[in-house]
Amino acid sequence: MEVAPGEVVALLGPNGAGKTTALRALAGLTPLTGGHITLDGGAVHGLATERRPIGMVFQDYLLFPHLSALDNVAFGPRCQGASKAEARRVAAALLERVGLSGHAASRPRRLSGGQAQRVALARALAVRPRLLLLDEPLAALDAHTRLEIRSQLRRHLADFDGATVLVTHDPLDAMVLADRLIVVENGSVVQQGAPAEVARRP
Repeated sequence: MEVAPGEVVALLGPNGAGKTTALRALAGLTPLTGGHITLDGGAVHGLATERRPIGMVFQDYLLFPHLSALDNVAFGPRCQGASKAEARRVAAALLERVGLSGHAASRPRRLSGGQAQRVALARALAVRPRLLLLDEPLAALDAHTRLEIRSQLRRHLADFDGATVLVTHDPLDAMVLADRLIVVENGSVVQQGAPAEVARRP
């Protein structure tokens, strides 16, 4: 599997196909049993998760419940050595970018599902990743919110200059969000191509 900078690739397939395993392997959360991972020309499969230039949005977002939205987003830059003031400056800019500057002081329990998803995206982008990973980013949302957030997410992904890999079992999410689809079944790639091409000849 290859993903170009600025490209959004969706791994699409049924439950148990291997999509999330692939995503976890890219993140360093699941060890490789074969193959290698190269990012910007350098091998990263031997690096610990925290040393990989990767941002990840989990299906359940996994925001820190005791931190405000601002400090959730600032957490990554702080871990990278930024001062508290600098980390919060980066976080504030990202919250403004995702339309949540008015919720900077809110804790996760005060946020709607769509707002929590955008905080999680901002947190992933705050570490200036070269690869962005999204695990079922819209699965936890109700149908109405999902429609709105899907459109917003597509816009945010278009502004990201690194590579993006997202996992979904929803063909519509994949068609709207991705530049290219990779269909996975039983741990193997069975088809890949542009969304229109895959839809026309599944």
